[in-house]
Amino acid sequence: MAENEKLNNVAVDNDVGTMEDVDAIMKKYDRESNTRVWEGTPRKILRVLTALFGIFLIVMNMWIKMDERARRPLFLGLVIILVFIYYPIKKGSQKVNYMPWYDIVMAAVGAFCFFFYPLNLEKIVSAGTRIQKAFVVQIGSISIPLLIVFAIIGTLILVECCRRVVGMPIICVATVFVLYAFLGAGKDLKTVMYNLFYTTTGILGTPIGVCSTYIALFVIFGAFLEATGVANFFIDCANALVGWASGGPAKVAVVSSALCGMVSGSSVGNTVTTGSVTIPMMKKTGYPPEFAGAVEAASSTGGQIMPPIMGAAAFLMAEMVGVPYADIIVRAILPAFLYFLGIFLGVHFKAKKLGLKGLPREELPKWKILLPQIYLILPLVVLVYMIMIGFTMATAAVYATLYCVVVAMISREEGKKKLVMAIPLIPLLFMTLMSRSFEPGTFMGENGSTLCLAIAFALLVINYAISKPNVKSLPTIIDAFENGGKNCLSVGIACGMAGIIAGVVTMTGLGQVLIGAIVGLSNGHLIIALVLTMLCCIVLGMGVPTTANYIIMATTCAPILASGMGLNLMAAHMFCFYFGIVADITPPVALAAYAGSAIAKATPMKTAWNATRLAIAAFIIPYIFAYNNALIFVGSDVNFLSVASIVISATLGMASIASGQMGYLIRDMKAISRVALVIGGLLMVIPGTVTDLAGLAVLVVVLVLQRIENKKDKAAASV
Repeated sequence: MAENEKLNNVAVDNDVGTMEDVDAIMKKYDRESNTRVWEGTPRKILRVLTALFGIFLIVMNMWIKMDERARRPLFLGLVIILVFIYYPIKKGSQKVNYMPWYDIVMAAVGAFCFFFYPLNLEKIVSAGTRIQKAFVVQIGSISIPLLIVFAIIGTLILVECCRRVVGMPIICVATVFVLYAFLGAGKDLKTVMYNLFYTTTGILGTPIGVCSTYIALFVIFGAFLEATGVANFFIDCANALVGWASGGPAKVAVVSSALCGMVSGSSVGNTVTTGSVTIPMMKKTGYPPEFAGAVEAASSTGGQIMPPIMGAAAFLMAEMVGVPYADIIVRAILPAFLYFLGIFLGVHFKAKKLGLKGLPREELPKWKILLPQIYLILPLVVLVYMIMIGFTMATAAVYATLYCVVVAMISREEGKKKLVMAIPLIPLLFMTLMSRSFEPGTFMGENGSTLCLAIAFALLVINYAISKPNVKSLPTIIDAFENGGKNCLSVGIACGMAGIIAGVVTMTGLGQVLIGAIVGLSNGHLIIALVLTMLCCIVLGMGVPTTANYIIMATTCAPILASGMGLNLMAAHMFCFYFGIVADITPPVALAAYAGSAIAKATPMKTAWNATRLAIAAFIIPYIFAYNNALIFVGSDVNFLSVASIVISATLGMASIASGQMGYLIRDMKAISRVALVIGGLLMVIPGTVTDLAGLAVLVVVLVLQRIENKKDKAAASV
C-alpha cells in the first residue's frame, strides 16, 4: 500500500529531448561539436577525404615501415589540415560550404611545417641540436634559420587548432610550462624549439606516437563495431537481464552502458547512444528527469574504465608504465566492476524509495531471440584473444575490424544466406588461431597471414556482390572510416599539446622540482599527496579532455606519487587515470552529464550534480587501490583470499554509501541513519580488518533497527 502511494506521488514526465537538443547543448559547452556546415558535393568530398585518412592510418600502421620521426609529423600534419576544414575560427559559424582564405593559408602552412620534417629527415637529424645552422636563408645581412621558424609557426598553428577543437585551458597550462622553460630554467629559443619540435620527447613524443597507432586504430574499430548494431544488442540483453526488476529502466541503463563501454571509450558517445533509449524509459517509469540523465551520464562515463576498449588514455598508460595493454585490461576489471556496482546500487535504492516497478516481462526481449545474435560480440572476443596471446595492439585492432565487417554482413541477411555471409570467417579464424604457430622462414610463416587476408577479402567482395542488403549498406563502411578518422582529430591535437608539457618537464627537469615541492607540502603523508593530485585532476578536467588530462597528470603527478611518496607505479597512473575521467561528470563542465540532460530535458547543472553523487565510487575506488594494490592485482602477496576480502568489504561499503545517499535501505531512513551508513560504508572501503568490522557493525545495527521499525508498523497496521 505504501509503495502504491509513493508511486502515485511521482509525477511522470514523458517529455524527452531530440538529437537536435543534444546538438544544441553540446555546441554550447563542447568545442568539438562546433563544426562547419558542409552540404552537397563539398560534404561528399570531405566525407571521402576523412574516410581516406582513416584508411591511410590502417595502411601506414600495418604495411608501411616508417621511422617514428617521419610518421608522427606526417600524422599530425594531416590532422591539422582536417581540423581547419572541419572547425571554424569561432563558435556558431553557420555559413554553408565556406572556408575563409586565412584558414586555408593556416592549414597549408601548418601542415607544411610538420611535413618538412619527414621530407628532410636525414639532414635535420644530422644537424642535431644545431638547427640554427641548417636550412639557413640569407636576406641581405640577415640570416633566417628556417628550422626554427618552421618550429615556431608549426607550434603556434597547433595551438590555434587546440583552441578550436579542445579549448583554452590546456593552452593556458602549456603556456605556463613554456614560460617556465624560458624564465625559470633559462633555456634559449633554439633549445626550446629543438626539444619541443624536433625530438620524440616533445610535440612528437609518446602521446602522438600512441595516438597515431593504437588509439587511431581502436577508434576506427569502435566505429565499425557500432555499425554492426552491437549497441542495440547490448541494450536488449540488459533489458532481458534486469528490465523486470524494481526501477528496471535505470538498471538497464547501467548494464547496457557497461556493455557498450566495452565498445566505445567515449563518455558523451555512450550517453547519446544508450541514453536515447534508456532515458525516456526511466522518465516513463517515474524517475525525475535530472536523475534519469545523471544515471546515463555516470554509467556512460564508466565506459572509459571498462575493459577491453577503455578510454584513449589507457593506451597511453600502457606505454608510459611500460607494460602490455593486456595488463591494463586485467588490472582494470575489479575497479570497473565496483564502479558500476556503486551506480547500480544507487539506482536500486532510489527505485525502492520512490516505489518504482520494473517493466512487464511480456514487453521485454526474449532470450531465445537474443541468443542466436550472440555472434555480434565475436569481434570483441577476437580482439581480447589476440591481445592476450601476444599480437600487437595495432594488428589485433585491424583484424578485429575485419571481423566487424563480416559480422555486420551476417546480421543484414536472413535465413540460410547468413551462413553464406559467414564463409569469410573461415580464413580469418584460421589466421587468428594458427598464425602464431607458423614456422618462421617457411612459406606460411612469411606469407600465411597475408594469404588469409587476401582470401577473406576476396570472399567479402563476392558476398557483397550477391547480397542486396549488403550492397545497399556499402555507404556504412565509408561512414565508419569517416567517423573513425574524424574522432582522431581532437585526440591527436590534445596529444600534441600535452607533448609540449611533457617536453618541458623532460627538458628542464621540472619533474624533480615538483616532487620536492609536493613531498615537502604533504610532509611525507601519502593521503595529502593523493588529495592534491585528485584536486589537480578535477580542476584540469573542467576544460581539458580526459586524454590530455591524464597525460599532464601522468607527466607531473604520477612520478611524484611513485618516486616521492613510494606508491606503486601502476597504482599511481591508475589513480591519475580515474580522476581524469571523473571530469566528464564533475561540474561546472560535465559534458556527459550535459548530453544526458539534453535528452532528459533537465537542468544541466542539476544533472551533473546527480551524476557526481551516483558516481561516488569513482572518488573512492582510487584510494582503495592506492592503499591496497591487491584490487589491481599488484603485489607479491596477491592471492584469491586477499582479493576476495577487499572486493567483499568494498561491495558492502558501496552498498552502505549508496543506501545512505538515497535515504533507503529496506525502508525510508532518518538523517542520522543516513549519516551513519555513509560513515560505515567509508570505514569498510578503507583497507584494514578493524575498519571493516566497524563499518559492518554500523550496517548491521541500522539494518536491525529498520527491521524493528517495519515490525512495529505492521503491528500498528493490524490493530
